[in-house]
Amino acid sequence: MRSDEFYMHRALDQARLGLSAGEVPVGAVVVDATGELVGAGFNAPLGEHDPSAHAEIRALRDAGRRLGNYRLDGCTLYVTLEPCLMCAGAIIHARLARLVYGAAEPRSGMAESKANLFAQPWFHHRVSVEGGVLAARAARLLREFFAARRDDLDHGAGGRD
Repeated sequence: MRSDEFYMHRALDQARLGLSAGEVPVGAVVVDATGELVGAGFNAPLGEHDPSAHAEIRALRDAGRRLGNYRLDGCTLYVTLEPCLMCAGAIIHARLARLVYGAAEPRSGMAESKANLFAQPWFHHRVSVEGGVLAARAARLLREFFAARRDDLDHGAGGRD
């Protein structure tokens, strides 16, 4: 079995695809129990005009189509940023075995930053969670994206000169 870092690099590849499409660079991959990558996605709410087109949701949808089942028992989701409320709910509903994420999301993260949705006793399914895998790389990609957007706004692309 390959390491969590190996699969997080695949998620970072997805984030870079999102970046090249003008989206916030968040990427995700789903890996089955044998180590096969069965789903992938990057953030695309702008391009798809879909508020639910987060990287995690798109990767879960891709894996569900490939495996022929929305239940992704035994699978692990690797995502470059701590999941939001919507994505955390989808992860639990998909019955993933594990969630591995990179950077924390201090404003809306639901694995540690704002809450730990995965530890709530009322859910019938438990997801093992590990954060901080290649966190510095994931955070750097996001910082560079937002710095470039601020710079664009400050220098005439919709902002003041």
